[in-house]
Amino acid sequence: MTYVIALPCVDVKDRACVDECPIDCIYEGPRMLYVNTEECIDCGACEPACPVEAIYFEDDTPDEWREFTTANQEFSATLGTPGGAARLGVLPNDHPLIAALPPQPPA
Repeated sequence: MTYVIALPCVDVKDRACVDECPIDCIYEGPRMLYVNTEECIDCGACEPACPVEAIYFEDDTPDEWREFTTANQEFSATLGTPGGAARLGVLPNDHPLIAALPPQPPA
């Protein structure tokens, strides 16, 4: 199991979760942040730090946002385990699900 980031993060990207992650496993795409599900150690530090409540333990993700679990997993699979997001900066592409979403209203 792991943590995932869901719809409330799209077009917000607050980054408070990034500051709390002890292993730097939250990567940034153009429209959303993603937990690298292959690097996450399930510590939970990111969840309470998120001001828009976009982070969920995988099994607790609301049903209407289940597809974000897959999006985080597939995004992670394309990255592998680079060992930290800070050195990569903003990555050039979002997962196709995220890229296809209409612009989200401000939180």
